[in-house]
Amino acid sequence: MSRSTWASGLLLALALPFALTTQAQSLAVSGVLQSPAMQVPNAAHAVFSSVVRAGERLVAVGERGLILLSDDNGQQWRQAHVPVSVGLTAVQFVDARHGWAVGHAGVVLASSDGGENWQVQLDGVRAAQLELSAAQDALASASDSDAAQARIDAAQRLVDDGADKPLLDLHFSDAHHGMVVGAYGMALQTHDGGQSWQSMVGQIDNPMGLHLYALAQQGSDWYLAGEQGFLAHSADAGQHFEQLQSPYEGTFFTLVAREDGSLLLGGLKGNAFLIRDGGDSIDALAVPMPVSFSDGTRLADGRVLLANQAGAVFVLDDAGKRLKILQPAQGKPLAGLTQAADGSLVVAGFAGLSSLSLSAAKASE
Repeated sequence: MSRSTWASGLLLALALPFALTTQAQSLAVSGVLQSPAMQVPNAAHAVFSSVVRAGERLVAVGERGLILLSDDNGQQWRQAHVPVSVGLTAVQFVDARHGWAVGHAGVVLASSDGGENWQVQLDGVRAAQLELSAAQDALASASDSDAAQARIDAAQRLVDDGADKPLLDLHFSDAHHGMVVGAYGMALQTHDGGQSWQSMVGQIDNPMGLHLYALAQQGSDWYLAGEQGFLAHSADAGQHFEQLQSPYEGTFFTLVAREDGSLLLGGLKGNAFLIRDGGDSIDALAVPMPVSFSDGTRLADGRVLLANQAGAVFVLDDAGKRLKILQPAQGKPLAGLTQAADGSLVVAGFAGLSSLSLSAAKASE
């Protein structure tokens, strides 16, 4: 279930050319890591990047550490207690109580009370150091010493830069096992609910260090998608990833598992694909609007939806060949969407949080 967003990609694209390198900038990042999110009036109208279900509750994450909760299907929202004020990019709950969120400055937050309170489990400084240590450990047994040294050099740059690299997506298969991914190919896994983390960079076939935007699981198979058409598949429950032959050279932002074993993949300029058979089959879908996709979700009835930066929502047709418009473009980018407990669709984006009645929506070509 991908929670990556076009909004996160835009923010990353704007931020990376101006990477934080000076002492003053590093201190600024350190400050937001140590400053709790402020209480904001009319917070539901702020910028949000992701919204998901936690049991019957809705949880939305967004700018400046904002995390909002709703117990009435999105009619009213209240702000949670968050110990950082960095922008948050994605969130996931594995049950009604246990959830994680990721964001800028390499932040990983965890909640064990349905999102009421959050604790920092990881930040960019520690994440970079974990990768440097893993790269150094791998050098002794590396068959290609030049590649191993290049990995160490790249990891050292991450350490030198400080906590400025965003994490962009996450996936937990249960309350113990999960993975987070982000800029420059950063990837880490946990097997104890986030109490400890291990770098996964050496287990992913991503020599260029491309940004990773989307992560999804389909049974024991895991998939990654990112910039420049990057696609990778793991047949061993996310322990090792091999690159797939990509059907597109542009960036992918969202990846959603379907009930039939396939995955729906969406990216720049309205490009969408259906992945089957461990990536052996990747088929292009007809799309009526050439606008970048941002997020996707699977409904209770098995249908999978995609949202785009024009504010439109699409559904895959019964034949699995084309995407049809379910919600016409609203002119404001959507960054995340999920189905509430009452069956309605709750969306997040630059204009805040809002709801759409699926019973009133009718798919059209």
